[in-house]
Amino acid sequence: LSGSGITPSLRAAIIADLKSVDFDGNGRIDADELQALLGKYNDTFSEGEILELTEIFYTSTGAASVEIYRFMEALDAAASDKSTSGGGETADGEVSPLAVKGAFKTHPLGIGTCASEYMFTKTHGKYTEEDLNIEATHVPPVTFSDKTALFAVRCVRLVFDTATLWNFGSVTKNKILYRAIFLETIAAIPGMVAAIIRHFRSLRNMSRDGGMLNMFIEEANNERMHLLTFIRMKEPGYLFRAAVIGSQFGFGTFFLTAYIINPTWCHRFIGYIEEEAVHTYTKILNEFDNAEEGSELYEWKEEDAPKIAKGYWHLGEYGNVHDVMKAVRADEAEHRDVNHAVSGVPDDAVNPLYDPRAKLDGMLRKYVNDIMKKEASKQSA
Repeated sequence: LSGSGITPSLRAAIIADLKSVDFDGNGRIDADELQALLGKYNDTFSEGEILELTEIFYTSTGAASVEIYRFMEALDAAASDKSTSGGGETADGEVSPLAVKGAFKTHPLGIGTCASEYMFTKTHGKYTEEDLNIEATHVPPVTFSDKTALFAVRCVRLVFDTATLWNFGSVTKNKILYRAIFLETIAAIPGMVAAIIRHFRSLRNMSRDGGMLNMFIEEANNERMHLLTFIRMKEPGYLFRAAVIGSQFGFGTFFLTAYIINPTWCHRFIGYIEEEAVHTYTKILNEFDNAEEGSELYEWKEEDAPKIAKGYWHLGEYGNVHDVMKAVRADEAEHRDVNHAVSGVPDDAVNPLYDPRAKLDGMLRKYVNDIMKKEASKQSA
């Protein structure tokens, strides 16, 4: 679809399709009937998507049903590439919820933004090969705030790399594990700090958060899962643990203070930190790929992944350490993109990465595209 809208013949086909799942014949569509409708298009919608979309529909409408004519209004808007999400649009017609400050507006289907307050789909775990093909990207700094964030990250990296001799000598199993374990004990702090501050602000102001609180909690837990995986490969000593405690106290205090003062700077800072994390794990994977047969790294990368890693990332029965590193890098790339995306987003905006209205818009477009293809194939037959 590209702004063409719905033709009369296609409209008739869609209405007939909607009526076919209107099991009680009341001219309305409820969540169960929406699930049945999407189930007819299982080549377009996966089972997981169907369950998520129907749950969004059910919760956001307060378990109510929607008149068929309102479905058609929403489909008309989707087919015409009009924003139904209260946000602005990009050049290619995609909705950008970032464009409107405090845009708690209502979708034509009656889908508001309430669901974003308690629904968030975890994206970590089931990666495809395409998902694991990560590129090292960089967001150029624009503002003075961005430039100071990037400068701070580069200073921290230089000091840490020098102190740990990361760029001196060969890369060994111990060097990788010490670095990964230490960094993951710190990496889980920002997401939890952001979530706690947003949580208390929501309580204090008696207002919505917009859904980012849940996303940051999940990010913090994801970093913790990295840690729980790596400590199955190496048990840190007392001196190492003491260094972790000191670093957590220092960085935790700094980041808590900074986030209270300037969340925009903090998210840009973490975005740049995660860019460096992607570089680190890419270097580790390159060392694995270039390791000579029989060497320490060659043998280690083929070792079985810890049980917790196989379960969390769905690595399969024969998942190995190499698979773990690829999954961790994909996680870090996602954190990179998330933090860059939310840097500067107004406090009262809906989570731009999990807006129920935008998800419903996507569902409507996919549905119209699919039924249009089927109608075209019928006419040509």
